[in-house]
Amino acid sequence: MDLSQISESLQRDAVWVVFLNVLLQQAGLPVPAVPTLLLAGSLAASPSQLANILAAAIVASVLADWMWYLAGRAFGYRVLAGLCRLSINPGSCVNQTEARFVRWGLGSLVVAKFIPGFSTVAPPIAGALRMGLLGFLLAAAAGAALWAGAALAAGWLLRQEVHSLVGVLDRQSGGALLVLLGIVAIWLGWKLWQKYRFRKLAAVPHITPDELLAAQAAQRPLLLLDLRGPAMVAESGAIAGATLAEHDRLLDAVGDWPKDQLIVTLCACPEDAGAIQAARRLLDADYQTVRPLKGGYEAWLATANVNP
Repeated sequence: MDLSQISESLQRDAVWVVFLNVLLQQAGLPVPAVPTLLLAGSLAASPSQLANILAAAIVASVLADWMWYLAGRAFGYRVLAGLCRLSINPGSCVNQTEARFVRWGLGSLVVAKFIPGFSTVAPPIAGALRMGLLGFLLAAAAGAALWAGAALAAGWLLRQEVHSLVGVLDRQSGGALLVLLGIVAIWLGWKLWQKYRFRKLAAVPHITPDELLAAQAAQRPLLLLDLRGPAMVAESGAIAGATLAEHDRLLDAVGDWPKDQLIVTLCACPEDAGAIQAARRLLDADYQTVRPLKGGYEAWLATANVNP
């Protein structure tokens, strides 16, 4: 099917095509919805049809967000940790997103669709934090309306340019495919470079849970920074002797701790990503001995249960 046939199909069944596309994207599948919204906006025959397409996009987006909200409410932090593991770049840990969500509240749901990566994790965070369902749905609907409405409006206002671009791409389908493959390759290369960069950052000495417990038992002066998000802390409890910390306010959590004494960073992230990032930041701030906890919260919990 060429682009002209796709355009005809979209014009004929725009509401259902947009509904399905947005639903799949917001459910977490890698199917971009913005190009579909732009094209649908350019093909709308009237403002009323445009309004119907917008309504379909809002309903689909809110439905997907509601499903993620219920998953977060039912399974808590496990959903967030699972989403974090799906990331190509372990450094984009959910804990950082969660801290920002807690700080911004309902407003974060309104802007979530415009922030890559945040759109998928915001609804389950809202569920895990037991945000009120009515407020969540209203904020999610407002965010979806802004996001989809902006794309549809751009397509409507630039419909001549969009149609010209579709025509060019239709005539040069081979070249367009190469360009698309090139864009995908650049995106994948960027993600893999981020992963490689994280691997280099990860080459920092760690501390094992046994070593941490031994240091605490020996009453060696150390500062344990707990970087888990509020949802997990509320769900599993605080760690005795630990200081809760956020990535965005890391130095505030450290306070006036001596720069020559041990600091241990702990997170519940794949590959200890958040703990490593925090340790690097503190080392760059001239703290001399900063160690991420190897295995993170799960390893600490297992060791603490064996050695109560």
